[in-house]
Amino acid sequence: MSEGKAGKRNGGDLQGEKLIVIFLAIIAVITIGVVLKAAKSVILPLVLAWLLYFIFAPVVRLLAKRRIPTALSTAVVLALFIGVCFAAAMFLNGRIMTFIEAYPRYQVRFDELFQTYIQSFDIPRSVFGQVDPGAIVGRYVLSLSGFFVTFVSNLILVAIFLVFLLLGSPYFGVKIRLSFSEKNARTVLHVMNSIAHDIGRYLSLLTLISLSTGVLVWFALDRIGVDFPVTWGALAFLLNFIPIIGSVLASIPPIILALIQFQPDLGPVIFTAVILFAIQQTMGNFVAPKVMGDQLNLSPVVIMVSLLFWGWLWGITGAILSVPIASSIKIICDNVEKLKVISILMESSKSCEKRYFRNKKPQ
Repeated sequence: MSEGKAGKRNGGDLQGEKLIVIFLAIIAVITIGVVLKAAKSVILPLVLAWLLYFIFAPVVRLLAKRRIPTALSTAVVLALFIGVCFAAAMFLNGRIMTFIEAYPRYQVRFDELFQTYIQSFDIPRSVFGQVDPGAIVGRYVLSLSGFFVTFVSNLILVAIFLVFLLLGSPYFGVKIRLSFSEKNARTVLHVMNSIAHDIGRYLSLLTLISLSTGVLVWFALDRIGVDFPVTWGALAFLLNFIPIIGSVLASIPPIILALIQFQPDLGPVIFTAVILFAIQQTMGNFVAPKVMGDQLNLSPVVIMVSLLFWGWLWGITGAILSVPIASSIKIICDNVEKLKVISILMESSKSCEKRYFRNKKPQ
């Protein structure tokens, strides 16, 4: 009788310990989220530098094999990176400022179009209250310009972090082997190499696809006659890095501008919408899967949740980083035995199906 009571007591203790662990894990997640939000100005550049490290570290190692000093190869890579980013940011900011200068002319036409549609559909003006659609669009344009200015200012901090990471890259393996046992060191190095390979290849291919998308958008809008085709091409290139919704967001501004520019003729507007839809669908649903395959092996639900969370936490930059961060978490979980269940839950359905049939023993 006493043994039965002792067994029940032990079972209750274990269940209580599990509840405590779950409760502490929830508190830890909330605390980490608060810290990430509060320390955004420091942590975000560090995360950017960490991802860029995985892209540039192989270049530095390749130059080191050709007897080029690490400091010199780091300086060359860094100079090219800063030069390209600064030139791109200044170009985009210049295009946006040009659009802002021409905006008053478009705002007048936008207000006229807005009033026309309200009267056409017999919508009471009181429904919209004091809403000024033109002013709302203007604020979004200004906020986008501010994003590029902030990006350039954060670039300095990213560069500083990246320098130290690249300079320490030749000694990273040695430090890991000195810090862990041989077995654990191999696991850590395998995880880091997997992250570097997957994230580096993903970002490289995504950059190529985004660049192709931007060029096609620029060429198509230029042929149609929509104003600022280069700006919309650049916007398509940038927003294509945001999964799922990026291509949709990139298509909205040029369609709205075409509606304002060509009113009351709807032909060019419809043609613009169809062409943009065709480009995004072709690049997103045909070209990208063929080129990239199931590169990061993530479930669409995981991608969407990651996009919403990191987008809420760090804004546009967080949305761009959402997939690489989710992929890194999955790779880490995949190599830690107790966390493998999380890795499996994060996998795409196709990959889970392959894993199931691969591990299934013949009857």
